[in-house]
Amino acid sequence: MSAITDALFSSTLATNLLARTTFPSQTDLHCAVSGGADSLALLLLAVRSEARVTAWHVDHGLRPESLHDAAYVEDICKELGVAYELRSVEVAPGANLEARARDARYAVLPADVLIGHTADDQAETVLINLLRGSGTAGLAGMRRVDRPLLGIRRSETHALCAELGVTPAHDSMNDDLRFQRVRIRKEVVPLLVDIAKRDVVDVLARQAAILRDDDDVLEELAAMIDPTDARAISAAPLPLARRAIRQWLSNPKPPDLATVERVLAVARGEANACDVGGGRSVRRSRQRLELHVVGMR
Repeated sequence: MSAITDALFSSTLATNLLARTTFPSQTDLHCAVSGGADSLALLLLAVRSEARVTAWHVDHGLRPESLHDAAYVEDICKELGVAYELRSVEVAPGANLEARARDARYAVLPADVLIGHTADDQAETVLINLLRGSGTAGLAGMRRVDRPLLGIRRSETHALCAELGVTPAHDSMNDDLRFQRVRIRKEVVPLLVDIAKRDVVDVLARQAAILRDDDDVLEELAAMIDPTDARAISAAPLPLARRAIRQWLSNPKPPDLATVERVLAVARGEANACDVGGGRSVRRSRQRLELHVVGMR
């Protein structure tokens, strides 16, 4: 075993952090590894779990140091004895760079890839979704199914790397205040901590967990309603009716509130049909709601 592996398996900190992770039970784990402290901690703890691990690194080609990061992650993987996969994507500069880079990244990663988001990322996500006007699903934040480190703080991932002598790569984009998440991290969260005189990350992460439980119950209740039954949708409590319609129309992506309200108007007989985006419309016929695609009958 390498020096890093020896230190990893003898580390009390690694043992404690592993107890607070939620790795899937399968023996093969796929980890997205950028080279930052969080993703390195994910990789290290996955190795500590004694699963077979594959590290996936995506080079977006957006920074001069990206080739160095890819080589660095590969070297770490060799030292840990884990498989390494490199993927390159092209993301043109411009508006919505973060979102477009994320979409490009996920398009080349395995469906079951694990992401090294921490409790701090969870708090930032909740705040971002709050600014977007999200409902309970957005305010519930990210789910642990593919993010095993949501119970761990960012400071702890840095501490683990430091203890094991692993120096994280630095992504200069994480310092760029043009990006909303960076401003949330560097300006909004510290301000909230100062105002609240307490650790708001723990508060926001705890609230997200509560809202996730509430959201799950509401989703189950909504799934019991036939969204194509105009009478059932009209008679259902409004929060459940909205969710039933959203579940029905969520492919390829969930409809916004305005679209859901238009469908409700059709269900109530206030309109005969409405546009729901993507070249689709919903029409009412004999108390049934029908989804139509342009060019199809």
